[in-house]
Amino acid sequence: MAEIFDLGINLQALGIGYGTLVMFLMLFGLLLTGMPLAFVTLLVALIFALGWFGPMAVPLITSRVFSFVSSFIFVSVPMFVLMAAILDRSGIARDLFDAMKLISNRVRGGVAIQTIFVAVILAAMSGIIGGEIVLLGLLALPQMLRLGYDRSLAIGVVCAGGALGTMIPPSIVLIVYGLAANVSIGDLFTASFLPGVMLASFYVLYVLFRAYFTKGIVPDPDPEIIPLAQKIKLLKGLILPLLVVTFVLGSIYGGIASVTEASAIGVGGVLLATVVRGEFTFELLRGAAMQTLATVGMIVWIGIGASAIVGVFNLMGGIDFVSSLIIGISDEPIYVLLFMMLILFVLGMFLDWVGIALLTLPIFVPIIVELGYDPIWFGVLFCMNMQVSFMSPPFGPAAFYLKSVAPPDISLGDIFRALLPFIALQILALIVLIVFPGITGR
Repeated sequence: MAEIFDLGINLQALGIGYGTLVMFLMLFGLLLTGMPLAFVTLLVALIFALGWFGPMAVPLITSRVFSFVSSFIFVSVPMFVLMAAILDRSGIARDLFDAMKLISNRVRGGVAIQTIFVAVILAAMSGIIGGEIVLLGLLALPQMLRLGYDRSLAIGVVCAGGALGTMIPPSIVLIVYGLAANVSIGDLFTASFLPGVMLASFYVLYVLFRAYFTKGIVPDPDPEIIPLAQKIKLLKGLILPLLVVTFVLGSIYGGIASVTEASAIGVGGVLLATVVRGEFTFELLRGAAMQTLATVGMIVWIGIGASAIVGVFNLMGGIDFVSSLIIGISDEPIYVLLFMMLILFVLGMFLDWVGIALLTLPIFVPIIVELGYDPIWFGVLFCMNMQVSFMSPPFGPAAFYLKSVAPPDISLGDIFRALLPFIALQILALIVLIVFPGITGR
């Protein structure tokens, strides 16, 4: 106990400035060892709780953790993850992709555009990017490569389209932002819908531009004559996904259900769809449940660690210290905002979005409010920034998701190079949202 007390004296003697520096150096140093983020943050939080305040501060960690995991809205996270896991194991996405053939064969670059449209619908059904990228990597990528699409364009469309789940409701990123920033998740969903569609439109326009102005990058359209009976069969593949999207988002926007209640409606709708299609089995449900446990467990553990370290840092006076540093960057609020975007962009190259959200938002959101900006609008900017982080080298998870199902001759380097134009489009969308905040309706 004497050693702990001595450690506390030494750490407090550093002062808040050097204490903040030591904390972040320790944080990144431990991350470089390969230790998971959740355990790193918990360990650093424990060291500084003991070293700065002594053993009496340890209960602070447990109280912060309890307030995080006991939030009612957090129940929607496993529900939406379960929706994505069931979709991943059913044939709904495959039939949805096939149904879009009715329009794709008549346009240059039609299969790439079809992939983006399907990605938007899948994003509106689940809000999880990993499953979307894997599904599109299995369905769309082989077809585009077989038809003669430029490999980089095909890779970029699959990754960028699959990552749209970050922006389009019911996005898990928006839910975690709402929890961390203590703002209405329903308002976040409403504000992010149009920006998400705008970003998808940028992708479509880019594909059309390349298709019509770059020779040989896509095959010539070859519209096949589809019999009426087959058209009707293909259209049936649209009905169930669109019904699920309508019930989930319609119940939220219509004020009929909360986000948590709508997530349960979504799970029920997807399960009912698998029953109607004759695909429901207990093995499917068990596999989806196990995948959900693994994903949500990761989110919860990161949340626990981040909540603990933010609580200790706040008690040290660190959040006020960092806030004063950021605000002191400039007297112009826009430069402070751009500096925050830069911080998020850099962190996104190395850290998981959950950790970034829970570590930075308790600092950033109060600053945004103090500067007179709308925290809902900032939430949309945050999600667009995280959209970039999903695809940014060296650790962009979208690239690794696609690599897991891509042909062996496609390397990670090929994937990251293919993503550069789409990252530029995401940054363009972020700039548009900053210049024209009215797009979010705020």
